[in-house]
Formats: sequence, C-alpha cells, structure tokens
Amino acid sequence: MRIGILGGTFDPVHEGHIYLAKKSCAKLRLDKIIFIPSYLPPHKIGVKVTSPRHRFNMLKLAIKGNKKFRISDMEIKRRGRSYSVETLRCLRKKYGQKAKLFFITGSDSLKELDKWKNLPEILRLCRFVVVERPGFKIKNPPKGFSALKINAKNISATNIRNRIKANKPLGQLMSGLVEAYIYRHGLY
Repeated sequence: MRIGILGGTFDPVHEGHIYLAKKSCAKLRLDKIIFIPSYLPPHKIGVKVTSPRHRFNMLKLAIKGNKKFRISDMEIKRRGRSYSVETLRCLRKKYGQKAKLFFITGSDSLKELDKWKNLPEILRLCRFVVVERPGFKIKNPPKGFSALKINAKNISATNIRNRIKANKPLGQLMSGLVEAYIYRHGLY
C-alpha cells in the first residue's frame, strides 16, 4: 500500500491543500492520503491557532466525497505539540513495514529542517517528498528527499484569514462547505 501523509495546521484548509493532495495522489500513485491536523504545531509558538475541533471539522468538509482522502485525529488526541517523527512512528506501527509512506510537505519547510525533531529517523520511516511552493524554489533537494513538481497554487491560509477579517470575498480559495462553516462559527 502506498500512503501519502499530509500534516499541517490547516487553519483553514484551502484549495491549495486539496490540489496538492490530488496531484500528489496521481503523481506518486498513492492508494490514499491521510490529512493529519496538528493539535499545536511546533513551529508556531506564540501564534494563535483556531481550535483543533474546528480545523478537523473543516478538513472533514473539504475532503468529503474523495475516496482516496482520509483524516486522522491522532495528533489532536495526543494533545500538546506534535512532531512528525512521533506521528510517523505511529503510522509505521499501524500499517507495518510493507507499506510505503510518503511524507508530503511544502518547499517552504526546507528552510527550517534544522529545527525538525529527529530528521534522520523521519527519513528512515518514510519517503520525504517536497513540493515546490511559489516563492520557494527547490534547487537541490537534500539527501534522502524527493522533489515533486506540481505547479502548486499560490494560496495561503494567512491571506484567507486576512480576507475574512477584511470582509473580502474568498472566490475559489476554498470549498463552499468550508467557507460556510467558517461564517457559521464566526471564525477568523
């Protein structure tokens, strides 16, 4: 089984995330992609993050109807700061050694690799796939990393939150179900 892992804050989930998942699924020939929202992202210390329950519910709405997409609340249940190595250990234990795990992340995260907890173990547990994001070119992926070219959409959750605060239209930046959820719950 070929399993993609797409972790993140998803605050909020948007069409850039969904596009990335669809393209990764096709290009890597994945059987499924598991979206894993973090409880407290380790790289966002001192930043206000929407409650895990809301972020999980928005993700559920965003992936609704896609048979290859799943969502896991393992990091939310774990509480506290979540580290990729801990999540990958759990997934490896759950799916066994025969499963091929593909940890998918954006090229912007390469600049913070020195802050990742136990990167050598992460590279043993999975294939680390880096997707080029606008403004973050991948010149030479580090040893043990694979680069995936997909023409990622230039959409940011920060921009979406700012648009909501400024009462600006969101257009096609996210699913209508997610947008309705945001307004119904008064988020951002």
